[in-house]
Amino acid sequence: MKPNPVVWFEIHVQDMARARKFYEAVFQCQLETLKSPAGEASGMQMLSFPGDMTTMGASGTLVKMEGVPSGGGGTLVYFACEDCAVEQGRAEKAGGKVFKPKFSIGEYGHCALVTDTEGNMIGLHSMQ
Repeated sequence: MKPNPVVWFEIHVQDMARARKFYEAVFQCQLETLKSPAGEASGMQMLSFPGDMTTMGASGTLVKMEGVPSGGGGTLVYFACEDCAVEQGRAEKAGGKVFKPKFSIGEYGHCALVTDTEGNMIGLHSMQ
């Protein structure tokens, strides 16, 4: 396996407008419409997080797809933050819930776990 093996992520949602509002508020970014690789007739909706293929890390999308539920499923995506307590606070204000507030992971920095408006848990990571 190559280093940094994750190259893409998808966070499944039930209400795209609500999910967009949550993620744009928490991460202070603008999500962009991404055409479905399955074509318009598939009914699949995608909003892409900002990405830069020339730097380290993975990009991904919010996805609304018939028959695919949102919510906990055993996979957790961590978003890089300057100070994860900031995004943790934004998550609460944007309608999410804090599952585990900012905590130390020793020499590897700090994390927080929050649940979005669709029931998905995401991780927040920062060195401070």
